[in-house]
Amino acid sequence: MTLTVKNISDVFNKDVFTNRGVFCGRVSDIDINLGKFRINSLVVETGKGSFLSEMIGGKKGVIIPYTLVINVGDVVIIKHITPTAQPETGPTSENPEALPTFA
Repeated sequence: MTLTVKNISDVFNKDVFTNRGVFCGRVSDIDINLGKFRINSLVVETGKGSFLSEMIGGKKGVIIPYTLVINVGDVVIIKHITPTAQPETGPTSENPEALPTFA
C-alpha cells in the first residue's frame, strides 16, 4: 500500500479494525524509515475492551508491522490476529508456538 506524504498525517487517530471487523484501537504513531521512504509499522493505542487490549493485557499500545496492513481509508484494516495459548513466561523466539498467528 502506498501512502503519500500528504496522506501520512491523515493516518493518525484513525480507527484500526481487523479484516474480520474486530475493533483494535487507534493509530497513535507511525514508524517511518526515511532512508528507504517506507513505513515500517503503526503504533496502535488499544481501547478498553478492544480485541488487542484483551490479547495483550494491561499494555496501552502495540506495534503493528506495516506488512499486516491491508488497507488505509476511512479506517485502517489489518490482518486478523489469532491469539494462541501462552506459557506463564510469555512468548519467545525459542518458543514460536506461543506467538500469535495471523489469518
